[in-house]
Amino acid sequence: MEHMKNVAFGQSTAPAVISGMMRIPDKTDAEVRELYDTARAAGIDFFDHADIYGGAMHVCEDRFASALGLSAAERGEITLQTKCGIVPTEQMFDFSYEHIMTQVEGSLKALRTDYIDVLLLHRPDSLVEPDEVARAFDELDAAGKVRAFGVSNHTPRQIDLLRTAVTQPLIANQLQLSITHSPIIAQGVTMNMAGEDQGIVRDGGGILEYCRINGITIQAWSPFQAGFFDGVFLGNPKHAELNAVIDRLAAKYDVAPIAIATAWITRHPAQMQVVLGTTTPQRVADAAAGADVVLTRPEWYELFRTAGHLLP
Repeated sequence: MEHMKNVAFGQSTAPAVISGMMRIPDKTDAEVRELYDTARAAGIDFFDHADIYGGAMHVCEDRFASALGLSAAERGEITLQTKCGIVPTEQMFDFSYEHIMTQVEGSLKALRTDYIDVLLLHRPDSLVEPDEVARAFDELDAAGKVRAFGVSNHTPRQIDLLRTAVTQPLIANQLQLSITHSPIIAQGVTMNMAGEDQGIVRDGGGILEYCRINGITIQAWSPFQAGFFDGVFLGNPKHAELNAVIDRLAAKYDVAPIAIATAWITRHPAQMQVVLGTTTPQRVADAAAGADVVLTRPEWYELFRTAGHLLP
């Protein structure tokens, strides 16, 4: 088993690259096992789920657990993270006490486990009542059903609002981030530049710094996507200049280009986790290798610049 760089995660540590299970609903048992075994061999023992993955409630969680049939001992070796709060059938978000409790029970059943290591609130609910979230978290915590809590796609103030009632540490915030989609970094570079779109603060501002200050691990989702679900930038002719730099660095460090895309995120001192969405075992192994590449400061900024971000 490969060593994988670890990052701070709550009171513990976790691998810098984690394996996302959103795209496994149509995989056979053998394919799920191969994906899992490849991840484990690369040093990834952290698997990211959500109740809605798979097109209906708990489909991917169930597919994962039924394909793997993990023993209690092996279950103890891995971290299972899942999310709740999106209700696709109603086109709404729901952080009510009842919804959180119902969804966690469904996830426990689908994952065939008696505890979830990490539960994230999946995108903000405008109608959130922090007291209800706190009540749910307290009961899940006391029952040993959830061991740690976090959020996804939350702004600093949305987290502060939860913290008016929630007493458990919120240890993770899953945010979209790639070399080309990096407003959480780029906004700060062009702060106060009135004429530049890049400097416009759209998310309450400073979420990256906020997470660093408060010991919240950022989990970077869609780490290879050019933008919001509009394809991968790797090998994309629209990003020719960036790919030329990626290819040169891949040759220098003797890794696949996808590893450089990982390394750009793991090089950041925020000690972020990269959430892999790929279900191709070779890509998992190639991407995971990037966590061991430590880009120089000039290399990191060169990737940032050639991705099209303004550096004043």
